[in-house]
Amino acid sequence: MAESFRGEVVQKVDAKARVSIPAAFRRVLENGDPSWPESPRPRVIMVYGDERRRFVECYPINEMKRVEALIARLPKGSPRRRALERNLITLSVTVEVDEDGRIVLPQKVREKIGAAPEEFSGGFEAMFAGALETFQLWKRDAYEDEIAAQSLEEMEELAEGLDILSLLPDPEA
Repeated sequence: MAESFRGEVVQKVDAKARVSIPAAFRRVLENGDPSWPESPRPRVIMVYGDERRRFVECYPINEMKRVEALIARLPKGSPRRRALERNLITLSVTVEVDEDGRIVLPQKVREKIGAAPEEFSGGFEAMFAGALETFQLWKRDAYEDEIAAQSLEEMEELAEGLDILSLLPDPEA
């Protein structure tokens, strides 16, 4: 497996909607962008589709190309393909990381994570959450609320005394 996104990093979003991509995440984006280093600004695809989510899923270029190839294998015009195209392709934006390691959050991304316009005068905190091939961008308080709720649900599913690693699939299967 190639490099992956891991960990949680809080970053301040400034009044101009700029936020620094964590350095470790930038390295993964650089390695996942076929135009880098010839083009010194790695790109990230920010998917804000799927109205059920309160975060933006962020893809390196190579990972999104892999997803696009899977979508292209579906029959044109099929309901599954249309849903995937709309939620992963149409409702997305490609953003360049600037020379200082920052991106400007587009309006649709700010709306998706619930950043109200009045918050931009003083900025707000964003959470970068690694998820292997992608990372998620959240407004910090929404992330913390969601993680607390998910943690309770997940632990209820795990029989008492079992280790979290028991959820992994059997490598022999």
